[in-house]
Amino acid sequence: MQANDDLQTRWWKLEEKLMERFGKKPDMETILFLIGIQEFGDIKAKFTKEQKQDLMHIATCSLLSQSGYYELEGVDEEGWPHFKQLKALPVMNLPEQESFLKDHILLYFDQQGF
Repeated sequence: MQANDDLQTRWWKLEEKLMERFGKKPDMETILFLIGIQEFGDIKAKFTKEQKQDLMHIATCSLLSQSGYYELEGVDEEGWPHFKQLKALPVMNLPEQESFLKDHILLYFDQQGF
């Protein structure tokens, strides 16, 4: 349980930093959206609903590429990155999936120096 407690403590610290930066507590979708924008590299005033979903997909692929699940295949003519899945994700229940993703998000922000 200690590893899970450590993950939760680090997660709360990240949420606190993001809250200081943006003025409100972000949920998981918001954090994925922010990472997607960072990885896409083009900050627009507005994104369509489909583009927001694409940005969260980019974030998820970028995060999981840290562990060798995906790799960047290339970028299309509009600048959108495309990923190739390299290996199957482990079978996990919902709480395990959330912890898995949180761990990758924390690693991402740590690597970004945030």
